Amino acid sequence: MSTTRPSEAEEAQSDSYWTLAEPSEAEYSEKRSKFLAFAYPVTTEEEALARVAELRAKYYDARHVCWAYRLGPTGEPYRANDDGEPSGTAGKPIHGILVSQGLTEVIILVVRYFGGVKLGTSGLIEAYREAALAALEDAPRKECILQERLSVSFPYELMGPVMRQVKETEARVLLQDFRESCLLELEIRAGRLDELYTRLERIYGVELKSETATNGR
Repeated sequence: MSTTRPSEAEEAQSDSYWTLAEPSEAEYSEKRSKFLAFAYPVTTEEEALARVAELRAKYYDARHVCWAYRLGPTGEPYRANDDGEPSGTAGKPIHGILVSQGLTEVIILVVRYFGGVKLGTSGLIEAYREAALAALEDAPRKECILQERLSVSFPYELMGPVMRQVKETEARVLLQDFRESCLLELEIRAGRLDELYTRLERIYGVELKSETATNGR
């Protein structure tokens, strides 16, 4: 059975993700209820929950402060909170907007001031969804590239062939030590690690060690 190698575009998608470059906010109204929506870039649960505490203190007189966040390159873990609204009518639609917009390491919070008219289940879902979307409408976004590190050891006479592969795969040299044998610490986009590893592995006398992945925020 033949297999097809992923295209460069597909590989790029697998080793990057999108988040917000800076906070954003918006306001949405529905049947006299006012929804204040806030979106923040966050990297940890502690940071996300600090934003929740901050807005609850600031808008202490609001009926509800509902929210959802996604963390990590794949959007895991995530949490959603209805804060007293009927189950599934607030946090879940907010989370759904993050998913549909392809964003992670972001929390969206929606503060609701009740206007005296009940919206019903479907009305609440739509209102929280629209408020969350409004908060993202003009929000600047940025792509984060996942990186891998590779340690390369080799005798000095292999300097030319090794550095040629480093240059051609656009790896970045983090550290170099040429005092006895040669040692390079490299960082490269995760989608190109296998390519670089294979190229260097073909050079007799080169020793390789792959290290923990990092992200390029």
